[in-house]
Amino acid sequence: MRFEILRDPVWNNIRVDDLTLELVDTDVFQRLRYVRQLGWTYLVYPGATHSRFEHALGTHHLSRRTLALLCEAEDAASISEQEQAIVRSAALLHDVGHYPFSHALEEIGALHHEDVARPLITKGAVASLLSSRLGDDAPAKVFDLIRGESKSALQGLISGSLDLDKIEYLKRDAFMCGVPYGEIDVDRLTNSLVLVDDPATGRAAIGVQEKALSALESLLFAKYQMYRNVYWHHAVRSATAMYKRLVEDAVEAGIVDGHSLATYTDEGLMHRLESAFATPLLVALKARKLYKRGAEWPAAELDETIEWIASDRKRVTAAEDLLAKEFGLASGELLLDYPVKTQMLGLDIPVLRRSGKVERLTGEGWIGTINLPSLSEELYESARWLRVFTAKRTKLEPRKIRDALERLS
Repeated sequence: MRFEILRDPVWNNIRVDDLTLELVDTDVFQRLRYVRQLGWTYLVYPGATHSRFEHALGTHHLSRRTLALLCEAEDAASISEQEQAIVRSAALLHDVGHYPFSHALEEIGALHHEDVARPLITKGAVASLLSSRLGDDAPAKVFDLIRGESKSALQGLISGSLDLDKIEYLKRDAFMCGVPYGEIDVDRLTNSLVLVDDPATGRAAIGVQEKALSALESLLFAKYQMYRNVYWHHAVRSATAMYKRLVEDAVEAGIVDGHSLATYTDEGLMHRLESAFATPLLVALKARKLYKRGAEWPAAELDETIEWIASDRKRVTAAEDLLAKEFGLASGELLLDYPVKTQMLGLDIPVLRRSGKVERLTGEGWIGTINLPSLSEELYESARWLRVFTAKRTKLEPRKIRDALERLS
């Protein structure tokens, strides 16, 4: 097998084979060069201009490395080269459906990026390559791994508590932002992955040796720290809220077709909006005139009745305009932001105990080890905030806002 070497700032040398190079050269994958991994985060952390392209190559690299380690184990000799190639392809292609500026548009109700990826992987140039090299059913197998619906024993490498995507993005995002929060013991984790019989299903699955639990804990806390300090940073969320409302208004005005959003690059979409929809919101975002915090509450002070602010965009837009009018602001000059509650500390993985027994470690934790249920909720409440952003510094009445939101609940 012929390999090319790509240089990468995080993993140094990345080896890619002929099939990988051909997949990388498709238009579907090349678009990822122009989709930033962290959306508008570069307005706060200037180094965060890395793309989904680099992240996908890094995830592919980790999959190759991890599969090689698994194949060295005596009980993993049954992993065929074809199966490895399918897993590596899934690792490479897992993000091809991402929208411009990454996850933001999913928060306004756009189709999930994994659903967008289905035709990109199962039809066209990518499907032709996979089918010709790995068999007619290869595109479907790759997509099932990405969706987390595969029966393969290797599913956990692509989608799971300890998937390689998670390890890669935490490491790369921290490195590119210049923060110390994403330090993960990658070697310890990847060397401790094993194939075991999952006690919950009776089928072979990716598990982890008990000796790596402290490294797994560090990954979970790195994820929390990155959410608190980077992904949910107030200025990042301000820019994201502005972008969501901007695109929402453009779709409503017929400037862009909501179904075609995933075909744009970051700058391609911004150019389209600048040429046909140069609103004050767009001008402010391009000039980094970010909206200011007018009021904010930690999740600890809120209850489930306001969860609609994270998911029901029609109600959110109506509430924003209602509040803007009440405080003497124009439509679009007051924005609400409440991040979607993610699986920040989700955990569900088979563990090979030192005794040789396999037990499933879930969010319920074990005595003497990770105890996540109460801890997870406490961390959410400290990192997740409901915020009201305004175009200019405005004296708001928090009680009046809370009352209005509760009436709308």
